[in-house]
Amino acid sequence: MAAPLRPVDPLALLRPRRRIEGISAVLLPFSASGTIDWEGFEAHLARTAAAGIVPAVNMDTGHVHALGDAERRRVLGLARGALGAPRPGDLVAGACVVDAPGDRFDEAGYLGACEAILAAGGIPVIFPSHGLNAGSDADVMARLARLAARLPAFIGFELATAFVPSGRILSAAAYRDLLGIPGCIGAKHSSLSRRLEWERLALRDAVRPDFRVYTGNDLAIDMVRYGSDWLLGLSTAAPEAFARRDAWWAAGDARFDELDDALQALGDFAFRAPVPAYKHSMAQVLRLRGWIASDAPCPGSPRRPDSDREILAAILARIDAAAAA
Repeated sequence: MAAPLRPVDPLALLRPRRRIEGISAVLLPFSASGTIDWEGFEAHLARTAAAGIVPAVNMDTGHVHALGDAERRRVLGLARGALGAPRPGDLVAGACVVDAPGDRFDEAGYLGACEAILAAGGIPVIFPSHGLNAGSDADVMARLARLAARLPAFIGFELATAFVPSGRILSAAAYRDLLGIPGCIGAKHSSLSRRLEWERLALRDAVRPDFRVYTGNDLAIDMVRYGSDWLLGLSTAAPEAFARRDAWWAAGDARFDELDDALQALGDFAFRAPVPAYKHSMAQVLRLRGWIASDAPCPGSPRRPDSDREILAAILARIDAAAAA
């Protein structure tokens, strides 16, 4: 049995002037009639890549659970087209299996999804499912190891049930085991808990320093100060501002703090309960920017009130002012 973790001192984790790796989960927008806005999606993919941010598609922000196989493959095709011929690391995509509580682990379904991602030039993110996350931590790790044996590389994904019912946050011991899977090059951590993420960073630093801890904590995007990289849905609202913030951190520029604070204000507002409604908040922001034609949410998804637009506009003005400082 692994020794218990010592209490983590966050100050000891601080990594000033570090180059941050950012991956943005790109919103899949919808028209007022409930159809996918493919043109708006393609333009936002190109906008994200042009900002120097790696796009992630078929993620929660991309409504992956609401899509069929043909739509997911079209998303991948558009992503590949928007990026030209992606080099390794230029594109990330969710490998998603939609199942129900009690279903068995669909290894073939995951491998098929990963094969499509690899063919598009992307790196798969192993999305949670009921079958994958059922049972003990040892059961989950054994399933991930089976996938790893068939894949050149992948990104793991801890996701709280506040986002999806099939989510799971690993124990510290299981996370140590995850670090021992060579093909797992990193993992997105979306518990919305600083403490749990600090534990993971301390483990990573001690066990496997090249492993990427991608924060998915949209309520604490400054986790990058401590050595996290990021894979966020919030960033789809402002890819250029996130890129500038990260460049300022690498340069030791004090303007990082005020821009980070402004972006965090958007995260705090957009990711309030019910958390899944953040996707509608992101659509409202992109519509306010003039980047998409409609801020309608995906059919069946939770909505935010129209009155949010006025508050979002004020936050965007704050972000723009901080980014232009």
